[in-house]
Amino acid sequence: MSRSGRDPGTRLKTAKKRTVSSARWLQRQLNDPYVRQAKADGYRSRAAYKLAELDERFGLLKGVRRVVDLGIAPGGWSQVVRQRAPSARVVGIDLLPTEPIEGVTIFEMDFMADEAPPALEGALDGAPDLVLSDMAANTVGHKQTDHLRTMGLVETAVDFAIHTLAPGGAFVAKVFAGGTDAELLTILKRNFATVKHAKPPASRKDSSEWYVIAQGFKGPGPQG
Repeated sequence: MSRSGRDPGTRLKTAKKRTVSSARWLQRQLNDPYVRQAKADGYRSRAAYKLAELDERFGLLKGVRRVVDLGIAPGGWSQVVRQRAPSARVVGIDLLPTEPIEGVTIFEMDFMADEAPPALEGALDGAPDLVLSDMAANTVGHKQTDHLRTMGLVETAVDFAIHTLAPGGAFVAKVFAGGTDAELLTILKRNFATVKHAKPPASRKDSSEWYVIAQGFKGPGPQG
């Protein structure tokens, strides 16, 4: 039975040749309705629906002109941006290679590198209205360590957003169970009109991921 409790449906004929964990992962992928729908809709990953659902709830993509996609690979989020805001200029970055997306500038580099923020800003030719981050650190299997490593990425993304967003802009980032750390949450509340946490329906129920949504950027100033 799948971890979600659904009928496993499609069975793996080659399961005996796989490790238990990889067999479970593949079984879940084969029977995940979002995975099947993503293929049908032409999205590169089921993660596309997470952004689509967040957009439907918070209106993130309405009227955006410039968007930054941090952790763009494999490209599902930028596909949704291009679909819902076709005139927006989109720039993404990831350590992993990402197949080209029409209308999207993609940098294959480390966002933590000093040269990354200037490269992203230069490609946008103006302040972004929306900074998206679906970044997560590679897990080591230790919950607290994994959380801290991912929150380090979130902190860097927040700093980038605060220094580049246009007034009124928004920031979205993946966090994990427990939400955003208190200190970081204070910074967000100081710089944005509203800060909320949400778990879109497309996030697997057994996943600890949540998203922080900060809207109404107050603009540059001594707010960091």
